Amino acid sequence: MGRGRTPLRTCVGCRAERPRSELVRFTVRDGKVVMDLGGRMPGRGAYVCREPRCLRAALRKGRLARALRVGEGATDGLAEVYSPVLAMLAGAELKEKE
Repeated sequence: MGRGRTPLRTCVGCRAERPRSELVRFTVRDGKVVMDLGGRMPGRGAYVCREPRCLRAALRKGRLARALRVGEGATDGLAEVYSPVLAMLAGAELKEKE
């Protein structure tokens, strides 16, 4: 039996459609936006590429807050917290491809 299709998701930062495995999911827990690395947390999720610039674009344009249906204040400070993590994930992804 075949494995089926790879699930595709759209990055809220750059609007590119990519396989879910290439994106990072964000969700809301206790009123705060958090990164869901396992992709298993309950609730509404929004996906961002593993590039810090995509997270910054999603925050700057208010797309992440809109996708998660939270106020823009819930996303304050996310770029400073998660940009280094995304950079590390993007670097790890590049090493895997080599």
